[in-house]
Formats: sequence, C-alpha cells, structure tokens
Amino acid sequence: MKPLLKSLACMLSLAAFSAGSLAAAEKKDIVDTAVAAGSFKTLAAALGAAGLVDTLKGEGPFTVFAPTDEAFAKLPEGTVESLLKPENKAKLTDILTYHVVAGNVDSEAAMKLGTATALNKKAIKLEVKDGALYLNASKVTTADVKCSNGVIHIIDTVLLPPADKK
Repeated sequence: MKPLLKSLACMLSLAAFSAGSLAAAEKKDIVDTAVAAGSFKTLAAALGAAGLVDTLKGEGPFTVFAPTDEAFAKLPEGTVESLLKPENKAKLTDILTYHVVAGNVDSEAAMKLGTATALNKKAIKLEVKDGALYLNASKVTTADVKCSNGVIHIIDTVLLPPADKK
C-alpha cells in the first residue's frame, strides 16, 4: 500500500509541476517556488502583507500547506481584501501561520500523523480518506514539492484556525 501512496503522491506532484519545475523547485526556497508556479498569487500577496516572506525564505525547514488562488476564491466575497488590510495583519498572520509546520514533513510521514502543530501553536487534524490526505476539511491535491528549505503540499481549501479560547 505504501508504494501505491508514494506513487500517487508523485503523480500528483507531476500533474501540477513539470519535471523541470520540480527539479528547479528543489533549488528554490518555498516562497520562490510558489511564486514561480503561478497559481499562488493570493498566497504570495498575503505573505507580503503579513510580513512573512523573509521567514519562509529563511533556513527552515518548513512544511507549507499552500492554498491555491482557487482555494482563496472559495472564501466569502471580500474576505481576502479585508484580510490584506493593515489593520487585519494579526488575523492574517494567524491564518497563514496555521498553514506552516516546523520541520520537513513529507506526505508519507504526514499520513501517519493524527495531528500536527502549526507555527501559530494550533492543532491541524490530519487524516487519510480514500487514499488522500486531508487537513481538517482541506484535501492535499499535490504532495511533496521539495524546496531548498522544506516542502510544499498544495491544498484545495484555505485552513482557518480554531478561535482562541477565552
């Protein structure tokens, strides 16, 4: 079963990135890899607004669950625009750091975890359903995009962190 999951992850990776792009990704950091892919414009803008670009260009390693532009488009109308405003930087930072785990967690390791702790110290539920990895309700559509400072797993829905308990 493990070889099947690993080959499925490889096929998904290849579907989103050409072989040349995958090889180039291993030489680029997480931010540059996402920008070069072209389907993470909203994520790149959000990282800039939150002041997280330098962090994710840093040494790491980081595991980033990266929502595509289509994933951001699923949010209620006006949400992204509101989050990008300077007065909402703390909320945006909380959301974005909920998409990042310290360390290099490939899909094989992630599939064995029940939860992962994001950089914002909140738990993400991980589970395998029908052979696919899910984070809360978000599905990993492309796994194991290796970068110079970690790995990216592409997801189809923005992860929203649980509210802080008062």
